[in-house]
Amino acid sequence: MDITLTSHTSRYRTENRTREAASMDHGHRIKYVFDDLPPDLERLHTLRVWHALWVERIDRKIEAVQRRQAEEERGRRSRPERPDWIVELGIGADRAPVQVHAGDCYIAGKRRRAVSRDEARRLLAAGLEACTHCEPGTRLHILDLSRPRRTGPSRPASMIEQLCQLGRILRPR
Repeated sequence: MDITLTSHTSRYRTENRTREAASMDHGHRIKYVFDDLPPDLERLHTLRVWHALWVERIDRKIEAVQRRQAEEERGRRSRPERPDWIVELGIGADRAPVQVHAGDCYIAGKRRRAVSRDEARRLLAAGLEACTHCEPGTRLHILDLSRPRRTGPSRPASMIEQLCQLGRILRPR
């Protein structure tokens, strides 16, 4: 197959040249591309040691990354499951419950503990405040949580008494 390469300017005009002939022009340069190493033995040994050190360094980094990935995977597998329901706890010695949240609620504070579905329903029915973001009452299929807001303490006395009986909090003095 004969392909003619021509240029529009007379200066670079080439006619009747095949691809093979065009690539042969660069053959003398390609021949020496990978022969840029020093000719003496001492510098070749130095380069070999230097590259061996780099390969060793790269191997150590590969091992460290593999160890880290294995630890992360082990941590993901051993991580406890997210609870279905949580109760946000107040500040102080009694740490009384403040709000009920779904387990995946992003608003729940750091002071919290996991509760069962039944306990979450009981706390909501007893008057504990429900989170306005995750709406645990809706998720628990509790139809009527619309109680008038109290202007006094946020926890009704009956609920505190019930929690004292369950042993969840200490009796207030």
